[in-house]
Amino acid sequence: MDTLTRAPADQARRLVGHRYRLADHYEVGREKIREFARALQDSHPAHRSELAAAELGFDSLIAPATFATLPWMRSQDEVLSTHLTEYDLGQVLQADQMLEFARPLTAGDVLTADVYFQSFRQVRDLDLLTTKNVLTDRQGVPVQAGTTTLVARTGGGVRTDLTDMVDGIIMSGLGTADRQARHFDSTGSLLPVSGDAIAVTPLGRRPRTACTAADLAPGDELPTRTIRLTRGDLANFAGVTGDANPIHFSDDVAVAAGLPSVVAHGMLTMGLGAGYLTGWLGDPAALTRYGVRFSGTLPVAAGTPSTIEFGGVVKTVDTVQRTATIALTAKGNGQKLFSRASAVVALR
Repeated sequence: MDTLTRAPADQARRLVGHRYRLADHYEVGREKIREFARALQDSHPAHRSELAAAELGFDSLIAPATFATLPWMRSQDEVLSTHLTEYDLGQVLQADQMLEFARPLTAGDVLTADVYFQSFRQVRDLDLLTTKNVLTDRQGVPVQAGTTTLVARTGGGVRTDLTDMVDGIIMSGLGTADRQARHFDSTGSLLPVSGDAIAVTPLGRRPRTACTAADLAPGDELPTRTIRLTRGDLANFAGVTGDANPIHFSDDVAVAAGLPSVVAHGMLTMGLGAGYLTGWLGDPAALTRYGVRFSGTLPVAAGTPSTIEFGGVVKTVDTVQRTATIALTAKGNGQKLFSRASAVVALR
């Protein structure tokens, strides 16, 4: 292993098997749900209207399926700031993400966020760290979980001045010196806790979907939907989520990190895919499991919008459990974005 990869890898490897909890809770805000839905171009009325949410059986606004990435990104930021200080934000991407839902998040939820470090490995010049993040509500019920593999390129083609480049453009307070100072003067934002990862089990709500299990058969195709993305959409998503990675707004940093240009956030494309599915279902609370493995990035030019075309095929149907498994496809500017994507949905 060369000197470029040794220090970051050692930091990541030492975390495996440990569990941490954000010291502060996360409150799901009504207006934040609306902002997040707008950033995902998700027009379902239950994200904006209490009356529409009540028709689905909820007392407050329902958050889009991938909303949990907001507290999880806070956990990730704390980990990068206090435990993985040797990695540059411009080097870090998501390889895949699996979400599990007991129920949707709703306005007013008060959540505890735990992060479990499951594994670390190196493949050539890539470091791969897998974590499981679990959200628990104020009653102590695990409501959602997300398993993420973060990939950092630590050699082989990354420009040596990338750190200085990132520090010159990243949001104030998140540069290398700031992160290292925070590491040595920790405020206790991440607390070590014991125990294995908590299972998330669907709570048995009866869905109110547009179709039933009897309406579907393996091989049925979902109607396609094309979504337009601009640099403004990327800036909006970054602002709503707090994602400060400069590969999503700086061409210089993106190219130095080995990318063709500024690229869309992986969680933006995944969130758009979830909105495509729940829009077809008619019930944003019908997802019980949703996973994506990313196969490519979507470059977004400064003056020309990019497009994503979503499609889906019914793979299996369980008429007894009233569930279906959907295989999802996403093509960005004609190129495949997901190498694998699937969802398990509950049906009325």
